[in-house]
Amino acid sequence: MTAILAIETSCDETAAAVVTDGRTIRSNIVASQVDLHAQYGGVFPELASRAHAETISAVVERAMREADMTYADLDAIAVTQGPGLIGSLLVGVNFAKGLALATGLPLLGINHLEGHVYSLWLAPDFSEPEFPILALIVSGGHSELLIMRDHGVYKRIGGTIDDAAGEAFDKVGRLLGLPFPGGPAIERAAQSGAHDAYDFPRAKTAGAYDLSFSGLKTAVLRAVARQPSASGQGRRQRRAEKRAELRDDINISDVAAAFQDALTDALMTTSCRAARDFDVNAVYLAGGVSANRLLREKLSAALALPVRYPPLWLCTDNAAMIAAAAYFRFHAGHRSPLDFEARASWRLSEDVYAD
Repeated sequence: MTAILAIETSCDETAAAVVTDGRTIRSNIVASQVDLHAQYGGVFPELASRAHAETISAVVERAMREADMTYADLDAIAVTQGPGLIGSLLVGVNFAKGLALATGLPLLGINHLEGHVYSLWLAPDFSEPEFPILALIVSGGHSELLIMRDHGVYKRIGGTIDDAAGEAFDKVGRLLGLPFPGGPAIERAAQSGAHDAYDFPRAKTAGAYDLSFSGLKTAVLRAVARQPSASGQGRRQRRAEKRAELRDDINISDVAAAFQDALTDALMTTSCRAARDFDVNAVYLAGGVSANRLLREKLSAALALPVRYPPLWLCTDNAAMIAAAAYFRFHAGHRSPLDFEARASWRLSEDVYAD
């Protein structure tokens, strides 16, 4: 049996978990900061790192207690090395380094995106895939399309050129006056709306497998704002979003439904194109936006291939997925030196662990 304690602090969730053999969750503790950041309509980085520092010790202690293990029972310690908010990452990385130094256990710095992929390995009914597979990772900070040819072997073929899918959900949710995070709030509002009430754009990009949601977000702003929005991008556009007031005749449910339909269409069509062109055997959907029911339904209906996704409670950031990814890295001989650095940006690709 291989037991790994993992720590995850890439954004606004302080998490720790113990997983054995890359599949069995012995504990999975998540201290959410949603209420802390809700007043800002998004994650406030300085507050996030401070909250991590205040809670990480208690979260790790609880994870070990619920797993009914001591450090002598562990084989390794894993931690999210990146990508993410650098202040948040540093809290987890430094805490994990201290534990590794104190216990003598090997340390593994894990790519957060790889963790999302391996969240599927934690599903109770999961069976080992026949590679290659297409991995679609969609969350607040990432929208990535990857070909996974084997454990730890990836080729990035596309991704967002501007806003990530989850980021677009949050921004449109804030525009509509819905609570943070925007994804679940928009999904709830869309249930009573008409998806064809607005003809929002499905962006075309130069890259065959790239995505873009900035134009969709701007189209929603122009459709619902009382005053015409500022033209252009950058600072003027952000000011327009902050001061926008909804027109009196706006049906929020209709806007939410049409926006959700446009965004999930873009993800579905791009994924289907990639699955066909690269002749994959399955499509794996992961990340916070993978919890969206409409996206799951569209992918499953459009593809003759198996479409897999994690249980809802493993879609958002958690440490169990980091432990699952670390299990395969551990048995492949991967180890991290105690002086490794947190990485705010870190693409998941074939050379993900190259120096």
